[in-house]
Amino acid sequence: MQTVLTNARLILEDEIVTGTIAFENGVITAVDQGLSSLPGAVDAGGDYVAPGLVEMHTDNMEKHFMPRPKVFWPNGLAAALVHDAQMAAAGVTTVYDAICAGTPFSAKDYRKDIFADVMASLAQGQAEGVFRIDHRIHMRCELTSPDLLRDIEPYQDDALVQLVSLMDHTPGQRQWRNIEHLRTYAIGNGKTEAEFEEDVATRQQEGAANVSSNWQAVVALFRARGIPIATHDDTTVAHVEEGLASGAVISEFPTTVEAAAAAKQRGLATIAGAPNVVRGGSHSGGVSVSELAEKGLLDGLSSDYVPASLLQAVLKLHDDHGLGLPDAMGMVTWKVADILGLKDRGHLKTGLRADLVRFRALGPTPVIAAVWSKGERAF
Repeated sequence: MQTVLTNARLILEDEIVTGTIAFENGVITAVDQGLSSLPGAVDAGGDYVAPGLVEMHTDNMEKHFMPRPKVFWPNGLAAALVHDAQMAAAGVTTVYDAICAGTPFSAKDYRKDIFADVMASLAQGQAEGVFRIDHRIHMRCELTSPDLLRDIEPYQDDALVQLVSLMDHTPGQRQWRNIEHLRTYAIGNGKTEAEFEEDVATRQQEGAANVSSNWQAVVALFRARGIPIATHDDTTVAHVEEGLASGAVISEFPTTVEAAAAAKQRGLATIAGAPNVVRGGSHSGGVSVSELAEKGLLDGLSSDYVPASLLQAVLKLHDDHGLGLPDAMGMVTWKVADILGLKDRGHLKTGLRADLVRFRALGPTPVIAAVWSKGERAF
């Protein structure tokens, strides 16, 4: 059955036009300027219609597997379904669920306990066809972990794994170069002061050796499958060069202007956090993402730990930082899709997947009216 939306403000790659969009059998069939007089056309009332959002790095899944410290949810598929619904409600139609493989030494890191369950639940949900939107796995490889290679070995050929990032959370460098920010984060997540001090000492002592042994092994494992590689929390030009030498194509969450500029100059795509834009800065002492956008050093946004931050950040970049709305919207749709090699989505073009989000703006607040994933109503 064909769906026709008319009197919609269609957000294209370089302009916004008032027009009509039609889709059928999961595919966009028409994108036209002007209004439709078809009896079945739905009047969008001037709402924006944009491609469904493409989220390449969200930690949101893991929250539902452990909703409170040391509280593990017993039904993994149910947890995954709640996450799926939350992403759809945020306008996301393609999500790369960022699942942490390996832990930075601490046996108290809950992600080690839920890793296998998260992976199995995603596979089950996909096999049963119960998700509202398209799920893929972004394997976050914690290189400081002594058990990393053993943890990821069962999933090296998993078809759901479509993106890999190389993470080094050794205290004193990259994201946690300021250890006081790490202290606030760790104690806020349930560690005692004594546990924190012990953990930092261990991580600093063993970090470099584990990173050195794991880095090339992980790269070799996944590059053989042609999976895109991302670096994480690049802080210096040397970090960017290291990633480039390993075949990385994405610099995720650069923490300094210097690193973001080096990544752009060397052809790496830069992705940063939408919560940073919405909050007006980083919670861990990194660079302002809005500043990167103003300087032309930002290619895409990730919701990271707040799914609803994507559209909020788009409106904020447009309203407060001088970006055109099509350009800002591209940072959560077609630019990210293109970076990840998704040629069938991310744009309002005929022949592509009917992944759409309809919304309006109440000042800085996006209000989502509807979401379609491959032509099916997801929200």
